[in-house]
Amino acid sequence: MRHRIAVIGSGPAGLTFARVLHRHGYPAAVLERDASHDARPPGGTLDLHEGLGQLALDKAGLLAEFQALSRPEGQAMRILDTDGTVLRDWRPRPDDRANPEIDRGQLRDLLLGPLDVQWGRGVRQVVPGTRDGVLVHFADGRQEPFDLVVGADGAWSRTRPAVSSVTPHYTGVTLVETSLDDADTRHPVLAELIGDGSVAAYGVNRALVAQRNSGGHVKVYAQFRASLDWHTGLDLADADAVRSRLLALFDGWAAPVLDLLRHGTAFAHRPLYVLPVSHTWTHVPGVTLLGDAAHLMPPLGAGANLAMLEGAELAESLATGPGDLDEAVRAFEERMWARAGRWSKITTTGLERLVSPDPAEALALFDEVQPS
Repeated sequence: MRHRIAVIGSGPAGLTFARVLHRHGYPAAVLERDASHDARPPGGTLDLHEGLGQLALDKAGLLAEFQALSRPEGQAMRILDTDGTVLRDWRPRPDDRANPEIDRGQLRDLLLGPLDVQWGRGVRQVVPGTRDGVLVHFADGRQEPFDLVVGADGAWSRTRPAVSSVTPHYTGVTLVETSLDDADTRHPVLAELIGDGSVAAYGVNRALVAQRNSGGHVKVYAQFRASLDWHTGLDLADADAVRSRLLALFDGWAAPVLDLLRHGTAFAHRPLYVLPVSHTWTHVPGVTLLGDAAHLMPPLGAGANLAMLEGAELAESLATGPGDLDEAVRAFEERMWARAGRWSKITTTGLERLVSPDPAEALALFDEVQPS
């Protein structure tokens, strides 16, 4: 295989794809619009599943390094009632490595390794079927041809229109994210409430979730059902104003739970969008998609895991297959669609139950999926 291959996006999917190809001795151009690897915050923590994300890292030869960085204790989960009563307090065994946590930044750096990412190369359009192959049009006006372009460029993918006219739609659930820094020292009561992993409280059509990252950093997520214009008249850059609006939305909840919002710093508005549950497309030679670009689903622990495994599997197919690039991609897409369709149904149903008119649904879901 000596094809001109590009992957658009340096998230978990794109980097895993490029890293597995690199392990097999094949190059891929990694095209990323960000100016550098640290141009923006990498996000929160990810739990990588044994048969998904961890399998992808094994294919990349990085599993041992992941295990040294990951936090098995981060699997711990505590569920509270809105009055602060502890309803569930699950803690993993010391040897439990089913879904250990790792910060996104740590995972990114692990995957980057020797890869030569082309930073600052924002893509405007991907055009298949040209005389020179698939033509990538960059935001700066330049163009470059490839034999295969892999779109791993997220929810609002610039690659997706080359194969599908479908666009994401709003789920009806909005997430507002904030953070606590140096929680163990500056907010010891909240640190104890959160424990080693996550804490969540569920009310009518809303939830508050706090999740530990490494280094005493905590991500806090307010989730609620609302129209897209719920913030009309609210300056989302005004942290105090956003905090006040959120405290009003969660009025009546226990003070220790609301302190997760009271002590938050900046707030980021993240309405949750998804693609249709069984999103597929008619195969287009020279272009395919991975991860959120292919099957954007609610963020319930599956998306990044699927994206990484897809990247690893596609790379292996290209590197070790019989050499027909198009047939390898076509076969990969069929496998991806089947698996992603199952997970999309699971996560869509999960979001409906977690942010529900009946808070008991969230507790029941926890009991169904959590080991005893």
